[in-house]
Amino acid sequence: MCLAVFAWQSHPEYPLVVAANRDEFYARSTRAAAWWGQNVSLLAGRDEEAGGAWFGINRRGRFCLLTNVRSPTERNPHAPSRGAVVLASLQSHEPIGEWLRDLAPRAQVFNGFNLLVGDPLDQGARQPAELHYYSNRLTAETTVLRPGVYGLSNAFLDSPWPKVTRTVSRFATQIAQKVSVEALLAMMADRSVALDRELPSTGVPLEWERALSAVQIRANGYGTRSTTVLTVRADGVANFVERTFDPASPDKHTDRAFEFTIGAGQRVSTPLGGPRGK
Repeated sequence: MCLAVFAWQSHPEYPLVVAANRDEFYARSTRAAAWWGQNVSLLAGRDEEAGGAWFGINRRGRFCLLTNVRSPTERNPHAPSRGAVVLASLQSHEPIGEWLRDLAPRAQVFNGFNLLVGDPLDQGARQPAELHYYSNRLTAETTVLRPGVYGLSNAFLDSPWPKVTRTVSRFATQIAQKVSVEALLAMMADRSVALDRELPSTGVPLEWERALSAVQIRANGYGTRSTTVLTVRADGVANFVERTFDPASPDKHTDRAFEFTIGAGQRVSTPLGGPRGK
């Protein structure tokens, strides 16, 4: 995943709203979002090469998303998959702060990543409503986020990359008017690229910096593979919508929508039709 914008405890009806794009090579095998396991307690897409995930939520309401830190010179091809971190966070029953403190000593074996882990609803002393940001490339163990609107790409939280600042502004304006899944999906489909003078320098060639500056990426063999919108209402109803793009024909997509009440079991799990052009 390469871009996420989210509103945390800043909307009167929705303590959490997230819109996120996952960017990946088209050749990497991926399974669309579904409930995992015998007890179907975890909802996420699946990386079929390494078995991990990039964005998910469990029935207790804990959600997690991960982005890579773009640093080509530091990449270790033998490092374990970062997707395992997402699964571990969703499977843990520890309070988030404790879980992250346990993770930190072991996190350096992974390539660079950013992690958001949150419990949107207050469910008592063991699971208060809170959202944490952590990166294994920063010295701070964890940051507990205050209410607000944030953006995260492949640098660190709120790094002012053009697509981050542009999308955070559009996102804040949109949810102030209406929390609309379709509007957020359209927002995350922006393919405009930044001007060269605005581009960050992250160690990749200039033509790649241009291509990666779009919100929805379409490059040679690489691009936005899925867009996910997650909303959690104050009454506990969670809606998870994933739009997956056909790797052989990226202008075609399939939508899947899931709705459940946190702590009360699954209510709806419905693919919304087959592949179709945008």
